Order: sequence, then C-alpha cells, then structure tokens
Amino acid sequence: MNDLSRLEDLPPPYLEPLARHSLVPLWPSLRALLPPGVPTRKTQAACWPYAAIRPLLMQAGELTPIDKAERRVLVLANPGHGPESLQATAAIYLGMQLLLPGEWAPAHRHTPNAVRLIVEGQGATTTVAGEQCVMERGDLILTPTGQWHEHAHEGPAPVVWLDVLDLPLVHYLEASYHVNGPRQGVVPEHGEQLYAQGGLVPSVDFERAARPQPMLRYPWAQVRAALLALATNRPGQASVQVTYTNPETGGDVQPILGCYAQMLRPGQRLRLPVRSPAMVLHLIEGAADVVIGEQPFALAEADTCCAPGYTEVTLSNRSAELPAFLFIADETPLHKKLGVFENRG
Repeated sequence: MNDLSRLEDLPPPYLEPLARHSLVPLWPSLRALLPPGVPTRKTQAACWPYAAIRPLLMQAGELTPIDKAERRVLVLANPGHGPESLQATAAIYLGMQLLLPGEWAPAHRHTPNAVRLIVEGQGATTTVAGEQCVMERGDLILTPTGQWHEHAHEGPAPVVWLDVLDLPLVHYLEASYHVNGPRQGVVPEHGEQLYAQGGLVPSVDFERAARPQPMLRYPWAQVRAALLALATNRPGQASVQVTYTNPETGGDVQPILGCYAQMLRPGQRLRLPVRSPAMVLHLIEGAADVVIGEQPFALAEADTCCAPGYTEVTLSNRSAELPAFLFIADETPLHKKLGVFENRG
C-alpha cells in the first residue's frame, strides 16, 4: 500500500500559503519522481515509415520555398512526448530535411550538436567550418555545437537526410539558440581522407584545434565495408556493430549522443542488450523487423523507429540471402557522463 499522501489530501489552509511562497510538498509526488525498479518514461515505441514521410516532404518543397523555410524539415515527434515537444526521446530530436536542386540553406550555427544521415539523392554538400562534405546515401555528417554550417545542392534530384540533434536536452537546459551568418569560404581539407586508414592519424605539424571533431564526414562505403569485414573475421560474433568515433581520441562523435552502424546477417535474429538509454534506429539497406517491448514494426529502407530505454529490442533480417544495415543513435554518452548508465543484459 502506498503510504504517501496525495496533494488533494492536504487541507486548503495549508496549501494556500505554500502556493504564495512558491513551495511544493514533495511527498505526494515522490513516487512519480522515483518510481520503483524502472523509470517513468514518456518516450514510446514508435515508427515513421519513409513511404509516408516522403510525399509530404516533397509537397512541403512545393508549398514553401527555401528562402522562407530556411530549413525545410518534418519533425519525427514521439507520441508519448506530444507533437508540441518536437522530440523523439528525452534527449533526441529527429527530423527529415529536404533540399531541392539549385537550393542553398544559408549558413548558421547553433548550440545543439547535430549529425546528418543521408537518406537519398546526390549532388548536395554540407559545408561545416569551411570543410565541404559531399552528401551521399548512408553517409554520416557531423555539425558539432557552435560550428558554422550550410547546405547547397547542385544535383538533378531531391536530397533528403535524417537530422539527429541533442536539441531537447539543450533546450531543457535553457542553452539553445542559433546565429545566422554569411556564406562560408571553402577550405581544401577533407577529414575523411586524412583519417581514411584505421590506426593512422596525421601528426607532424598538424593541428585541428579550431574544431571539436577532426573528421566530419563518415562515408557509408567505408562503414559498410568495415561491417562486412567484421562479419567475415568474426563469424561467431552475434552482434556485428561499429561505433562512429573521433579518430584522434577514440571518443564518441557527439558529447551527448552515440552513433553506431549495425549489420544483420542474412536471416539473423538479434536481441539487443536492455540498457537505460533510449535509441533510434534507421534502416539504411535491406528489410528488417524490429520488436520493441511487445510492439512489432516492419521496416523498409529509410524507415525510422524509436525505442525507450529499459526496453528489450529484437531485430530480425527478413532476407535469407542479403544482409541488412541499420544506423543507430542513442543517449549512452549522456547517461555515462551522468553516471546513470545501466546495462541489464
């Protein structure tokens, strides 16, 4: 039996002076803040099929010119947080962004960290702190906090990418803002070329002090090859996963969110460890089923889903002949920094 009284159990003559002095009794809300065993979570299992998103995104391109929208995005809003919250989990914002041929999304910088996972198209670039990053399907591009970035498209067909930001957390901390700026000059460096070989980093007379991340673009072709090599070299290893890291430090590519690529062997069924952080999954290639808790979702290419923390997630490759590849982002770096990370196996 709950031995804590409810707020309505307290007499109005006691509650009225509390309200006048901005005081709140803790005990009626204590179990909501500190529930037994598992946290209270607003984040719900959810799925956003790309087949539903894409026509609405293209219609947005017809309805709203880029000079009015600045960033033409449809937000993937988790129903547990409500549409007004503009968030997928407690710390993760997701949005599908469209850039049409000939368009330029002007330069700005902001406090939230962002990564872009390219969904479709070619011929577009993202310039981050002067480094021009080609945008090709499956590539991951970083825009760290405070770095100028802009998007330009000179290709023949629409380009779409998935934005992943730590915006909900930065907004909660009352630290979220942006600054507009002029078009950037382009520098000759390409981090994905300088750090293309594993185990080798530039050393003599080489400085990257102006940037928090030395490598801004992670080409999908390299990531896919690494997954296939891992699967070949470790045939008995169940989980074929690689982590996107800073090549100089080995640390996460974002201070708040972790980024990973997961391969499912043909016909494989994989149960992910039950951990405290929430996660989002985006299918890059193949066809996969995901069960989040007891909720099943069938994923086609470019579909995105969300799983709350402390929840069992099972992935299954529907193909018996071809591998499936997923991009995963989660809140692990944040949980570890706060000391609340749990792995319940």
